[in-house]
Amino acid sequence: MQSGQKKKLYKWNPEKPYYFFGDYLWSKYGCRVLKLPVDAGFTCPNRDGSISSKGCIFCSEGSASPTVFISSDIKEQMRNARNSFRRSDAETKYIAYFQAFTNTYAETNVLEELYSTAVSEQDITGLMIATRPDCLPEDVVNLISSFNRENFELHLEIGMQSIHERSLDFLNRGHTYKDTRDAILRAAEKNISVCVHVILGIPGESWRDMMDTAEEISSLPVTGVKIHHLHVIKDTILEKYYNEGKVPVMEFREYISIVCDFLERLRPDILIHRLIGDVNIKALVAPMWANHKGTVLQAIEDEFVQRCTIQGFLVR
Repeated sequence: MQSGQKKKLYKWNPEKPYYFFGDYLWSKYGCRVLKLPVDAGFTCPNRDGSISSKGCIFCSEGSASPTVFISSDIKEQMRNARNSFRRSDAETKYIAYFQAFTNTYAETNVLEELYSTAVSEQDITGLMIATRPDCLPEDVVNLISSFNRENFELHLEIGMQSIHERSLDFLNRGHTYKDTRDAILRAAEKNISVCVHVILGIPGESWRDMMDTAEEISSLPVTGVKIHHLHVIKDTILEKYYNEGKVPVMEFREYISIVCDFLERLRPDILIHRLIGDVNIKALVAPMWANHKGTVLQAIEDEFVQRCTIQGFLVR
């Protein structure tokens, strides 16, 4: 563990060559732990004109994996989500997941009320907040830290995407890697678990560029990673570029190989929250192999078996 991180490590599932977040939760709580997506009506400074009105080139309204429980009332959203997940009477705990857009982009008193409302619901054992690195002022970091307690999952998701400035510019992120690094370090100082989002396959990035991102993550007090492939979705600037032939997307076998290369360079204690992006199938333009998530995950495991390696294999 890096400085500022004092979380207990739970054993890997020996059947997986990477430290999967779901296995960590099962090992810790001994039951299913599911995320309850919450849409609190946030926007983003990259969409409302504060930074830009265009947004990131890959981002489209409603393009994420569909959540059919949208309501203006957070408690109602969470109850609807819980009911949709119910498969049996087996014990289940939940993490309140503020997922849509920038979930720290409001006054601190507003955020406190929203987060507190969500974690007050029944069987909530965690709080997960997705945001941009440039929307984490010190008072917001302190607020998030105040939810940290024993046997409670507190995770801050930060959209890193890449450590390379030219890639961030291409994606129209509107922030720098310095912003990301600063946000990670300040959150870690408050003992907040930080999960970073990374996109593999950004046009212009070489294999070495992507591996540099993995190695940089391993040098930071990061506790989790969400890996996404570059996918093209409808009604985005990226779709326009793709249709003009300006944006190549990875082939299936290429992505499998690069994901495994990336994981080999991540510290073995870093939790893997995701290995492929989730997209509403109706909104997906390319690559179409991303529709088959189970096939992708199995191929990643098979590739590790062939290599006789695991996550962290190349970490010194």
